[in-house]
Amino acid sequence: MERFYITTPIYYVNARPHLGHAYTTIVADALARFNKLMAKETFFLTGTDEHGDKIVQAAEKNGMSPQEYVDGISAEFQALWPDLMCENDDYIRTTQDRHVRTVQDILQKVYDSGNIYFGEYGGHYCYGCERFYTEKELEDGKCPDHQTVPEYISEKNYFFKMSKYQDWLKEHIQKNPDFIRPERYRNEVLSLLDSGALEDLCISRPKSRLTWGIELPFDKDYVTYVWFDALINYLTALNYPNGELYKDFWPAANHLVAKDILKPHAIFWPTMLKAAGIEPYQHLNVHGYWLVKDTKMSKSLGNVIEPLKLKDTYGLNAFRYFLLREMSFGQDASFSEEALVGRLNADLANDLGNLFNRTLSMTHKYFEGKVPSPVDEEIEDAEIKQIGREAMKTYQAMFSEFKFSRALEGLWELVRGLNKYIDITAPWTLKKNGEMERLATVIYVLLENMRKIAVHLWPVMPEASENMLQQLGICFDPRKVDLAKEVDVWGLLESDVEIAKTSNLFPRVELPEPEPSNSMESAKEKKSAKAKKNASKQQEGNGFIEFEDFQKLDLRVGTVTGVEVHPDADRLLLVQVDMGEDEPRQVVAGLAEFFAPDDLNGKQVVVVANLKPRKLRKQLSQGMILAVKTEEGMQLLTPTDEVVPGSKVS
Repeated sequence: MERFYITTPIYYVNARPHLGHAYTTIVADALARFNKLMAKETFFLTGTDEHGDKIVQAAEKNGMSPQEYVDGISAEFQALWPDLMCENDDYIRTTQDRHVRTVQDILQKVYDSGNIYFGEYGGHYCYGCERFYTEKELEDGKCPDHQTVPEYISEKNYFFKMSKYQDWLKEHIQKNPDFIRPERYRNEVLSLLDSGALEDLCISRPKSRLTWGIELPFDKDYVTYVWFDALINYLTALNYPNGELYKDFWPAANHLVAKDILKPHAIFWPTMLKAAGIEPYQHLNVHGYWLVKDTKMSKSLGNVIEPLKLKDTYGLNAFRYFLLREMSFGQDASFSEEALVGRLNADLANDLGNLFNRTLSMTHKYFEGKVPSPVDEEIEDAEIKQIGREAMKTYQAMFSEFKFSRALEGLWELVRGLNKYIDITAPWTLKKNGEMERLATVIYVLLENMRKIAVHLWPVMPEASENMLQQLGICFDPRKVDLAKEVDVWGLLESDVEIAKTSNLFPRVELPEPEPSNSMESAKEKKSAKAKKNASKQQEGNGFIEFEDFQKLDLRVGTVTGVEVHPDADRLLLVQVDMGEDEPRQVVAGLAEFFAPDDLNGKQVVVVANLKPRKLRKQLSQGMILAVKTEEGMQLLTPTDEVVPGSKVS
């Protein structure tokens, strides 16, 4: 059986979890779920890195021992993942006994092979990075990451002969082009290797300076450098060297990291593995930063975003979808609430949510809520099925290559195609004309494609996916799915199964009003708003018009003959209205929030017929449809009985 091993970096516990941690872990969870659906056995690892100078400093600042401190922060990370629907198979901590044993075992093995030596070293030490920098690595004498001046430290330590493996590593990367991906990071590593001889790595800290770490097995006066400790976690969790997990999953190891820890994973780690006689991992997958107002998230800048607050505000499904859809893997991406709300409303509420709600509603309206049996297919059915096949192939190929944004965009070709398919086939017209066999085929094509979409979305939005499938009368079991076969298999949705009446998984949301800067401004704004509201009410109450003014309005009844969503505005509908003229008029109406297109088709509406035509978002509007806003939503003004289109309201 094919296998897939995915790891996140183990998160450093000198600070609480934030959006960056959530993104990496959600991506790892989505990959594990995707590979399960692709009929692979998977293993998903995450955890926390708990040793080093910064931990001691953070613990002292909080008046705690290092162990007490790491226990508390590690528990926060561990508790967060289930809340984000991340189902890791193991959670590792570098303070666990199993990890200490593995680190000391590998250290002893590398030491015995002659790849570790004792020497004296002087260098610029950055406590933030917990590493030494050479003169040429500094930027204007400062750490390139923290922009602080490192402390010059000279001391005796143990060194790993990393330089010995420079040529081997360069050759391995060149022979395996997808060893580091995306390609830009592969090129960055090769450039580092070409820029000068790879230096040996200092892998210890004297206990006289630091005691919080794993003791070297060959010298009790030293502890292990945090990176030589942390990277080994990927082996510890697989019960290296004799565990079955190690034998099964290490050949399929995929590491997932942010670009700031590229060098340790792309250079330190493979050379460490080579020195220990262990085959290198399969792939290193590197993503960019989430930026807030074009700046990397930083605790010191106060722009760190906590994932649970966003999840609670906008829903877990929208949160997970946004993270995978918005970032092109490998590049930086900007985070904003505006962008999240935009994705939720456009992609989820308008495209996907509208598709489900319309189709479920029509199935109940035309077939008593049961999946109909399809008959002969026509050209429109064949075309949408081909769009579906291409969409699913694109999704699966892009997801396998960690190109999640392109995968979802590919799948949305089918989502949008199905909404257009509804408008083209016009089920309401088929019903009106008594073409029930054709109508049954159209509804089945919609429902079966919706099933396929829901299955494909399980890695990204597991909760929403399972709810969508439940609405289609399906109890989802990922163990019974082979996603690759979904491209060509058709007809798994059984006829006569009862489905849900409606779907409201993705309600539209509005951005919260910005909070005033202080309480005085707040009081002034409230007072001003109240005054405006009262003035408006008074004006409405006393603002009489003359009868002649009313006579200027030409109100006529028309019959809606076609409706589609405005291509550039998800709140607007393009409504075709028969006014008894040579051809229907187009009215651009802000009704999409309250009515699906098929809810309006065939309805009679009251239109302001002599309103001056104008373009709304590049679409001509020739009138205004009258409606009444209520607490429940929106109600159309319509005659009690059907009248001839074009009849004048008087």
